[in-house]
Amino acid sequence: MADRLPPLTALRAFEAAARHRSFAMAAEELHVTPAALSFQIKSLEEHLGHPLFVRLNRAVELTEAGRALAPGTSEGFDALANAWRSAQRSVSTNTLTITAGPALTAKWLAPRIFDFARQHPDTELRFSASLKNLDLERDDVDVAIRFGQRDYPDLYCLPVQKEWLTPVMTPEMAEQFNSPEKLLDAPLVFDDSIDFLNPRCDWPVWFRAAGIEMPANKRGAHFSNADHAIDAAIAGVGAALGRRPIILKDVLEGRLVAPFKIAIESDARFRFLCRKGAETRPDVAALRDWFVAEIEKTAHFSDGFEIIPVTELQSK
Repeated sequence: MADRLPPLTALRAFEAAARHRSFAMAAEELHVTPAALSFQIKSLEEHLGHPLFVRLNRAVELTEAGRALAPGTSEGFDALANAWRSAQRSVSTNTLTITAGPALTAKWLAPRIFDFARQHPDTELRFSASLKNLDLERDDVDVAIRFGQRDYPDLYCLPVQKEWLTPVMTPEMAEQFNSPEKLLDAPLVFDDSIDFLNPRCDWPVWFRAAGIEMPANKRGAHFSNADHAIDAAIAGVGAALGRRPIILKDVLEGRLVAPFKIAIESDARFRFLCRKGAETRPDVAALRDWFVAEIEKTAHFSDGFEIIPVTELQSK
């Protein structure tokens, strides 16, 4: 048995065939003929001195040796692909791929990013509005902005200020329901996207902060995205309990009002994330500094609110 590694093309053919359990499907993926793929695998088996597959009528199965080889080859080619993408990113300085949640993208990021784009005209910005689990290497993303309570020890992670929530509604609705007590009779909009927060930051908690107990049977329209809940409030569907960055633009421009100066503060916050070491890239560092500066620009929006941490309301 030879100690030297076999040819990379033969290992690539084996990895695809082992993953698909099919020579035909592996050949299609690699854009080679089934005969060429079969030849590569045969040469690999000769190199090892033992079969890697049991050939069946319409499929193949791994032998014990094949099962021993398969996990390492998959991990190896994944590592090679990630390394290649990292190398491409290191020499491609004119594209910056950013992922953020749909609500932050629609309500906060998109209305402001023109300022960053104007300052960096040579940088092509690409956005992915998504909340899926992060894998910056696999998904070919440079920067992620995520809201929540978890840390990301394997990434560069810059947390920004904690977020608070307060009721928002149309000016017309605010005239009709002009006190927290009257708000109990208003139609309410529920943002289910923050149900994962612990402690909870929802309507019952806000009413508790206002000194009122919300009936357990209170109903309303439920939305899975925060921006949809706010858009429903703008349309007059009801009052929504909105997070500061998501309601900011609509309140400042008069589509919504925040009539009750009581807000509940979560220990969740937004985090600016990238691969460790990537924070020194000029475009990533520029975006980070812009992101922090934009948040600081609107710090005055909190003025006048009584902001109550939800942790203080748990025992009440």
